[in-house]
Amino acid sequence: MAVFTCEKCGKPVDTRCKPKKCPACGETGSMCKKEVTAPKKGKN
Repeated sequence: MAVFTCEKCGKPVDTRCKPKKCPACGETGSMCKKEVTAPKKGKN
């Protein structure tokens, strides 16, 4: 999974594929991938 954020309104979308348009504002081509670091697995 990846988080894509709309450059126009800032709405984050958690999905596998890049959305063609923002589900909040409807802007097309405004979704950019935001890098998210996964929690590290290890012994506690």
